[in-house]
Amino acid sequence: MKRSLFIWAAALCAITAQAADYPYLVFTSTGGTTTKLSVSDMTLVVSGSSLQVTNTDGTTSFTLTDLASMQFSQDGSVATAIENVLDADMPVSVFSLNGASLGTFGNLNETARTLPAGAYVIKQGNNTQTIVLK
Repeated sequence: MKRSLFIWAAALCAITAQAADYPYLVFTSTGGTTTKLSVSDMTLVVSGSSLQVTNTDGTTSFTLTDLASMQFSQDGSVATAIENVLDADMPVSVFSLNGASLGTFGNLNETARTLPAGAYVIKQGNNTQTIVLK
């Protein structure tokens, strides 16, 4: 559980710099339900087994074990696969969650075959996606 919380925190820190480009943070539950929240004056607090999200509209709570993903969005929609955000056949730059460059790979398949299981930030042109390899 502590490792999961650390990964969540690290992922948020890694993408904070790009959050200004996206007005929404979309939470997806393990059941597939999505909740779109404005990032305006947003704070995230992990307390026990829940995530409290407060913004200008109020406070929303999520049970951590019920969260499948969260991602920034320009229109509140959710990308369902990496290919929806990145071109699977083009080169990508890969970074660790703390921002260290791990290199450039020829395409997404090469990236998945080469890297060990973990969470990564993938950049291709002006597009950035956080992925988890299992």
